[in-house]
Amino acid sequence: MYDSVHGITTGAVARRLGVSPVTVRSWDRRYGIGPAVRAEGRHRRWSPADVAMLEEMCRLTASGVPPAEAARAAREVRSSAVPGGGRASVGPPAEAVTEPVVSSAEPHPTPARRAVAGSGLPLGDVRQECRGLARAAVRLDGPVMEAMLQAALAEYGLVTTWEDIMAPTLHAVGRTWESSGDRYVEMEHLLSWHVSTALRRVAVTGPAVVSKAPPAVLACVPSEQHTLPLEALAAGLAERGLPTRMFGAAVPAEALDAAVRRSGPTTVVLWSQARSTANHALARHVAGTAFGVRGARTAPLVLLAGPGWLGRTPAPGTSRPTDLREALGVISRLYEEMAGYEERAGSTGA
Repeated sequence: MYDSVHGITTGAVARRLGVSPVTVRSWDRRYGIGPAVRAEGRHRRWSPADVAMLEEMCRLTASGVPPAEAARAAREVRSSAVPGGGRASVGPPAEAVTEPVVSSAEPHPTPARRAVAGSGLPLGDVRQECRGLARAAVRLDGPVMEAMLQAALAEYGLVTTWEDIMAPTLHAVGRTWESSGDRYVEMEHLLSWHVSTALRRVAVTGPAVVSKAPPAVLACVPSEQHTLPLEALAAGLAERGLPTRMFGAAVPAEALDAAVRRSGPTTVVLWSQARSTANHALARHVAGTAFGVRGARTAPLVLLAGPGWLGRTPAPGTSRPTDLREALGVISRLYEEMAGYEERAGSTGA
Protein backbone atom coordinates (compact mmCIF):
# COMPACT_ATOMS: atom_id res chain seq x y z
CA MET A 1 0.00 0.00 0.00
CA TYR A 2 1.20 3.47 -0.82
CA ASP A 3 1.96 6.07 1.80
CA SER A 4 -0.23 8.88 0.45
CA VAL A 5 2.20 11.48 1.75
CA HIS A 6 5.67 10.02 1.19
CA GLY A 7 5.22 7.22 -1.38
CA ILE A 8 7.11 3.88 -1.21
CA THR A 9 10.78 3.06 -0.86
CA THR A 10 13.18 2.02 -3.61
CA GLY A 11 13.31 -1.52 -2.19
CA ALA A 12 9.53 -1.81 -2.29
CA VAL A 13 9.25 -0.55 -5.86
CA ALA A 14 12.08 -2.87 -6.95
CA ARG A 15 10.20 -5.87 -5.52
CA ARG A 16 7.04 -4.73 -7.31
CA LEU A 17 8.86 -4.53 -10.64
CA GLY A 18 10.90 -7.71 -10.19
CA VAL A 19 14.26 -5.93 -10.57
CA SER A 20 17.05 -5.11 -8.15
CA PRO A 21 17.19 -1.82 -6.16
CA VAL A 22 20.57 -1.17 -7.80
CA THR A 23 18.85 -1.15 -11.20
CA VAL A 24 16.23 1.35 -10.04
CA ARG A 25 18.89 3.67 -8.61
CA SER A 26 20.98 3.30 -11.77
CA TRP A 27 18.04 4.35 -13.93
CA ASP A 28 17.59 7.42 -11.74
CA ARG A 29 21.29 8.34 -11.96
CA ARG A 30 21.80 7.61 -15.67
CA TYR A 31 18.49 8.51 -17.26
CA GLY A 32 16.89 11.00 -14.88
CA ILE A 33 13.82 8.89 -14.10
CA GLY A 34 13.90 9.13 -10.33
CA PRO A 35 11.03 10.25 -8.08
CA ALA A 36 9.27 13.41 -9.24
CA VAL A 37 9.51 14.86 -5.73
CA ARG A 38 12.38 14.21 -3.32
CA ALA A 39 13.30 16.49 -0.44
CA GLU A 40 16.93 17.27 0.35
CA GLY A 41 18.57 14.66 2.58
CA ARG A 42 15.77 12.12 2.21
CA HIS A 43 15.84 8.69 0.60
CA ARG A 44 14.00 8.18 -2.66
CA ARG A 45 10.21 7.78 -2.24
CA TRP A 46 8.15 6.75 -5.24
CA SER A 47 4.61 7.90 -5.98
CA PRO A 48 2.07 5.90 -8.05
CA ALA A 49 2.96 8.05 -11.09
CA ASP A 50 6.67 7.32 -10.52
CA VAL A 51 5.98 3.60 -10.38
CA ALA A 52 3.93 3.77 -13.57
CA MET A 53 6.94 5.42 -15.23
CA LEU A 54 9.27 2.64 -14.08
CA GLU A 55 6.82 -0.05 -15.22
CA GLU A 56 6.87 1.51 -18.68
CA MET A 57 10.68 1.60 -18.56
CA CYS A 58 10.73 -2.13 -17.79
CA ARG A 59 8.28 -2.92 -20.56
CA LEU A 60 10.17 -0.95 -23.20
CA THR A 61 13.67 -2.15 -22.35
CA ALA A 62 12.47 -5.75 -22.19
CA SER A 63 11.12 -5.39 -25.73
CA GLY A 64 14.56 -4.24 -26.92
CA VAL A 65 14.14 -0.45 -26.92
CA PRO A 66 17.46 1.26 -26.05
CA PRO A 67 17.41 2.43 -22.40
CA ALA A 68 17.84 6.15 -23.15
CA GLU A 69 14.96 6.08 -25.63
CA ALA A 70 12.86 4.02 -23.22
CA ALA A 71 13.54 6.53 -20.45
CA ARG A 72 12.33 9.42 -22.57
CA ALA A 73 9.10 7.58 -23.35
CA ALA A 74 8.67 6.50 -19.72
CA ARG A 75 8.98 10.10 -18.51
CA GLU A 76 6.08 11.00 -20.79
CA VAL A 77 3.95 8.42 -18.98
CA ARG A 78 4.57 10.20 -15.69
CA SER A 79 4.08 13.63 -17.23
CA SER A 80 0.64 12.58 -18.46
CA ALA A 81 -0.26 11.29 -14.98
CA VAL A 82 0.99 14.28 -12.95
CA PRO A 83 -0.32 17.79 -13.63
CA GLY A 84 2.51 19.91 -14.95
CA GLY A 85 4.85 16.91 -15.18
CA GLY A 86 8.44 17.78 -14.41
CA ARG A 87 10.74 16.72 -11.62
CA ALA A 88 11.30 18.60 -8.38
CA SER A 89 14.15 16.47 -7.10
CA VAL A 90 17.81 17.39 -6.96
CA GLY A 91 19.84 16.02 -9.85
CA PRO A 92 20.57 16.50 -13.53
CA PRO A 93 17.66 17.46 -15.78
CA ALA A 94 16.28 14.72 -17.97
CA GLU A 95 17.54 16.46 -21.10
CA ALA A 96 21.12 16.18 -19.82
CA VAL A 97 21.01 12.39 -19.69
CA THR A 98 22.62 10.79 -22.74
CA GLU A 99 23.27 7.24 -23.87
CA PRO A 100 24.45 5.06 -20.98
CA VAL A 101 27.92 3.77 -20.50
CA VAL A 102 28.23 0.02 -20.80
CA SER A 103 27.65 -1.70 -17.48
CA SER A 104 30.46 -3.10 -15.38
CA ALA A 105 29.86 -6.56 -16.82
CA GLU A 106 32.21 -5.54 -19.64
CA PRO A 107 33.77 -2.15 -18.90
CA HIS A 108 35.92 -1.89 -22.02
CA PRO A 109 34.27 -3.69 -24.96
CA THR A 110 36.21 -3.83 -28.21
CA PRO A 111 34.67 -3.16 -31.65
CA ALA A 112 34.86 -6.89 -32.40
CA ARG A 113 32.69 -7.61 -29.36
CA ARG A 114 30.17 -4.80 -29.66
CA ALA A 115 28.02 -4.78 -26.55
CA VAL A 116 24.32 -4.10 -26.40
CA ALA A 117 23.81 -0.61 -25.00
CA GLY A 118 22.91 -0.80 -21.34
CA SER A 119 23.52 -4.55 -20.97
CA GLY A 120 27.29 -5.06 -21.18
CA LEU A 121 26.77 -8.25 -23.21
CA PRO A 122 28.66 -8.85 -26.49
CA LEU A 123 25.76 -9.81 -28.72
CA GLY A 124 26.65 -8.33 -32.08
CA ASP A 125 23.92 -8.11 -34.72
CA VAL A 126 20.97 -10.01 -33.32
CA ARG A 127 17.23 -9.67 -33.03
CA GLN A 128 15.69 -6.89 -31.01
CA GLU A 129 14.19 -9.58 -28.77
CA CYS A 130 17.69 -10.88 -28.04
CA ARG A 131 18.77 -7.45 -26.85
CA GLY A 132 15.73 -7.20 -24.61
CA LEU A 133 16.39 -10.65 -23.15
CA ALA A 134 20.00 -9.68 -22.44
CA ARG A 135 18.94 -6.54 -20.59
CA ALA A 136 16.43 -8.53 -18.55
CA ALA A 137 19.18 -11.01 -17.65
CA VAL A 138 21.45 -8.21 -16.47
CA ARG A 139 18.62 -6.87 -14.28
CA LEU A 140 17.87 -10.40 -13.01
CA ASP A 141 14.32 -9.71 -14.16
CA GLY A 142 12.86 -13.21 -14.17
CA PRO A 143 9.23 -12.32 -14.94
CA VAL A 144 10.24 -10.30 -18.00
CA MET A 145 12.53 -13.09 -19.26
CA GLU A 146 9.71 -15.60 -18.95
CA ALA A 147 7.25 -13.36 -20.78
CA MET A 148 9.74 -12.59 -23.56
CA LEU A 149 10.61 -16.23 -24.14
CA GLN A 150 6.95 -17.25 -24.31
CA ALA A 151 6.18 -14.43 -26.74
CA ALA A 152 9.14 -15.34 -28.96
CA LEU A 153 8.16 -19.01 -29.08
CA ALA A 154 4.60 -18.09 -30.00
CA GLU A 155 5.68 -15.68 -32.76
CA TYR A 156 8.77 -17.32 -34.27
CA GLY A 157 8.52 -20.99 -33.32
CA LEU A 158 11.01 -23.16 -31.51
CA VAL A 159 13.89 -23.39 -33.99
CA THR A 160 14.14 -19.67 -34.74
CA THR A 161 13.72 -18.74 -31.08
CA TRP A 162 16.49 -21.13 -30.07
CA GLU A 163 18.95 -20.25 -32.83
CA ASP A 164 18.36 -16.47 -33.03
CA ILE A 165 17.35 -15.50 -29.49
CA MET A 166 18.01 -18.09 -26.80
CA ALA A 167 21.41 -19.42 -27.90
CA PRO A 168 23.01 -16.03 -28.75
CA THR A 169 21.96 -14.57 -25.41
CA LEU A 170 23.19 -17.63 -23.50
CA HIS A 171 26.53 -17.42 -25.31
CA ALA A 172 26.86 -13.71 -24.53
CA VAL A 173 26.10 -14.22 -20.86
CA GLY A 174 28.54 -17.14 -20.74
CA ARG A 175 31.32 -15.07 -22.30
CA THR A 176 30.69 -12.27 -19.82
CA TRP A 177 30.95 -14.71 -16.94
CA GLU A 178 34.13 -16.35 -18.28
CA SER A 179 35.85 -13.01 -18.91
CA SER A 180 34.99 -11.51 -15.53
CA GLY A 181 36.62 -14.00 -13.17
CA ASP A 182 33.42 -15.95 -12.40
CA ARG A 183 31.47 -12.80 -11.59
CA TYR A 184 27.89 -12.46 -12.83
CA VAL A 185 27.32 -16.21 -12.72
CA GLU A 186 23.89 -15.42 -11.28
CA MET A 187 22.88 -14.00 -14.68
CA GLU A 188 23.76 -17.23 -16.45
CA HIS A 189 22.01 -19.41 -13.88
CA LEU A 190 18.78 -17.40 -13.94
CA LEU A 191 18.70 -17.11 -17.74
CA SER A 192 19.45 -20.83 -18.15
CA TRP A 193 16.66 -21.74 -15.77
CA HIS A 194 14.11 -19.65 -17.66
CA VAL A 195 15.26 -20.98 -21.05
CA SER A 196 15.03 -24.55 -19.71
CA THR A 197 11.56 -23.86 -18.33
CA ALA A 198 10.36 -22.47 -21.66
CA LEU A 199 11.78 -25.44 -23.59
CA ARG A 200 10.27 -28.01 -21.26
CA ARG A 201 6.91 -26.28 -21.48
CA VAL A 202 7.07 -26.78 -25.26
CA ALA A 203 8.00 -30.43 -24.75
CA VAL A 204 5.09 -31.23 -22.43
CA THR A 205 2.48 -29.30 -24.42
CA GLY A 206 3.31 -30.85 -27.80
CA PRO A 207 0.93 -33.20 -29.60
CA ALA A 208 0.41 -36.63 -28.10
CA VAL A 209 2.89 -39.22 -29.35
CA VAL A 210 0.88 -41.76 -31.33
CA SER A 211 3.77 -43.54 -33.02
CA LYS A 212 4.70 -46.96 -31.71
CA ALA A 213 8.14 -46.59 -33.27
CA PRO A 214 11.24 -46.84 -31.06
CA PRO A 215 12.21 -43.56 -29.37
CA ALA A 216 15.09 -41.22 -29.99
CA VAL A 217 17.48 -41.32 -27.04
CA LEU A 218 19.02 -37.99 -26.02
CA ALA A 219 21.97 -37.90 -23.61
CA CYS A 220 25.03 -35.90 -22.68
CA VAL A 221 28.28 -37.85 -22.72
CA PRO A 222 29.94 -38.59 -19.37
CA SER A 223 31.27 -35.43 -17.65
CA GLU A 224 29.17 -33.16 -19.91
CA GLN A 225 26.81 -30.88 -17.96
CA HIS A 226 25.39 -28.68 -20.76
CA THR A 227 21.84 -29.91 -21.39
CA LEU A 228 20.04 -26.92 -22.92
CA PRO A 229 20.78 -27.81 -26.59
CA LEU A 230 19.40 -31.30 -25.96
CA GLU A 231 16.36 -29.78 -24.25
CA ALA A 232 15.79 -27.69 -27.38
CA LEU A 233 16.00 -30.85 -29.51
CA ALA A 234 13.61 -32.70 -27.18
CA ALA A 235 11.15 -29.82 -27.50
CA GLY A 236 11.44 -29.85 -31.29
CA LEU A 237 10.80 -33.59 -31.46
CA ALA A 238 7.84 -33.22 -29.11
CA GLU A 239 6.38 -30.54 -31.42
CA ARG A 240 6.48 -33.13 -34.19
CA GLY A 241 4.88 -35.82 -32.04
CA LEU A 242 7.99 -38.03 -32.18
CA PRO A 243 8.89 -40.31 -29.25
CA THR A 244 11.94 -39.36 -27.20
CA ARG A 245 13.77 -40.42 -24.05
CA MET A 246 15.75 -37.55 -22.52
CA PHE A 247 18.45 -38.68 -20.08
CA GLY A 248 20.08 -35.31 -19.45
CA ALA A 249 23.52 -34.41 -18.16
CA ALA A 250 26.63 -36.56 -17.68
CA VAL A 251 25.13 -39.98 -18.41
CA PRO A 252 27.61 -42.71 -17.33
CA ALA A 253 28.72 -44.99 -20.15
CA GLU A 254 27.22 -48.07 -18.47
CA ALA A 255 23.88 -46.32 -17.98
CA LEU A 256 23.82 -45.15 -21.59
CA ASP A 257 24.58 -48.66 -22.81
CA ALA A 258 21.74 -50.08 -20.68
CA ALA A 259 19.31 -47.39 -21.89
CA VAL A 260 20.12 -48.11 -25.54
CA ARG A 261 19.74 -51.86 -25.15
CA ARG A 262 16.47 -51.55 -23.23
CA SER A 263 14.78 -48.98 -25.48
CA GLY A 264 16.07 -50.08 -28.90
CA PRO A 265 16.14 -46.50 -30.23
CA THR A 266 15.94 -45.32 -33.80
CA THR A 267 18.69 -42.80 -33.10
CA VAL A 268 20.93 -41.80 -30.20
CA VAL A 269 21.94 -38.15 -29.88
CA LEU A 270 25.12 -37.59 -27.86
CA TRP A 271 25.88 -34.01 -26.84
CA SER A 272 29.44 -32.80 -26.19
CA GLN A 273 30.16 -29.13 -25.58
CA ALA A 274 33.97 -29.39 -25.51
CA ARG A 275 36.58 -31.70 -27.01
CA SER A 276 37.61 -32.69 -23.50
CA THR A 277 34.26 -34.44 -23.02
CA ALA A 278 33.81 -35.93 -26.51
CA ASN A 279 34.08 -39.71 -26.14
CA HIS A 280 34.57 -41.15 -29.62
CA ALA A 281 35.03 -44.69 -28.36
CA LEU A 282 31.65 -44.51 -26.63
CA ALA A 283 30.02 -43.16 -29.79
CA ARG A 284 31.44 -46.05 -31.82
CA HIS A 285 30.25 -48.53 -29.19
CA VAL A 286 26.70 -47.16 -29.26
CA ALA A 287 26.64 -47.15 -33.06
CA GLY A 288 27.62 -50.81 -33.03
CA THR A 289 25.01 -51.87 -30.46
CA ALA A 290 22.57 -54.20 -32.22
CA PHE A 291 19.16 -55.20 -30.89
CA GLY A 292 15.95 -56.79 -32.09
CA VAL A 293 14.97 -60.34 -33.02
CA ARG A 294 17.54 -62.63 -34.56
CA GLY A 295 17.60 -62.22 -38.30
CA ALA A 296 16.28 -58.68 -38.14
CA ARG A 297 18.68 -57.01 -35.76
CA THR A 298 19.37 -53.32 -36.18
CA ALA A 299 21.53 -50.58 -34.68
CA PRO A 300 20.77 -46.91 -34.04
CA LEU A 301 22.10 -43.98 -35.99
CA VAL A 302 24.28 -41.96 -33.60
CA LEU A 303 24.16 -38.18 -34.00
CA LEU A 304 27.26 -36.42 -32.67
CA ALA A 305 25.81 -33.11 -31.53
CA GLY A 306 27.77 -30.16 -30.22
CA PRO A 307 31.14 -28.51 -30.90
CA GLY A 308 33.06 -31.10 -28.89
CA TRP A 309 32.90 -33.56 -31.79
CA LEU A 310 34.54 -31.26 -34.32
CA GLY A 311 37.95 -32.13 -35.74
CA ARG A 312 37.38 -35.80 -36.60
CA THR A 313 35.60 -37.54 -39.43
CA PRO A 314 32.45 -39.24 -38.11
CA ALA A 315 32.85 -43.00 -37.78
CA PRO A 316 30.54 -45.43 -39.63
CA GLY A 317 27.06 -45.40 -38.12
CA THR A 318 27.45 -41.81 -36.86
CA SER A 319 26.58 -38.41 -38.28
CA ARG A 320 27.34 -34.87 -37.15
CA PRO A 321 24.49 -32.36 -37.62
CA THR A 322 25.53 -28.73 -37.71
CA ASP A 323 22.60 -27.24 -35.80
CA LEU A 324 19.18 -27.86 -34.28
CA ARG A 325 17.35 -27.52 -37.59
CA GLU A 326 19.51 -30.15 -39.27
CA ALA A 327 19.25 -32.56 -36.33
CA LEU A 328 15.46 -32.30 -36.37
CA GLY A 329 15.47 -32.90 -40.11
CA VAL A 330 17.65 -36.01 -39.87
CA ILE A 331 15.57 -37.57 -37.09
CA SER A 332 12.25 -36.67 -38.75
CA ARG A 333 13.36 -38.34 -41.99
CA LEU A 334 14.29 -41.49 -40.10
CA TYR A 335 10.77 -41.75 -38.73
CA GLU A 336 9.25 -40.94 -42.12
CA GLU A 337 11.29 -43.72 -43.72
CA MET A 338 10.31 -46.10 -40.94
CA ALA A 339 6.63 -45.24 -41.37
CA GLY A 340 6.91 -45.74 -45.14
CA TYR A 341 8.57 -49.13 -44.68
CA GLU A 342 5.89 -50.27 -42.25
CA GLU A 343 3.16 -49.10 -44.62
CA ARG A 344 4.69 -50.99 -47.52
CA ALA A 345 5.16 -54.09 -45.37
CA GLY A 346 1.52 -53.92 -44.29
CA SER A 347 0.36 -53.61 -47.88
CA THR A 348 2.43 -56.60 -48.93
CA GLY A 349 1.07 -58.65 -46.05
CA ALA A 350 -2.50 -57.76 -46.99
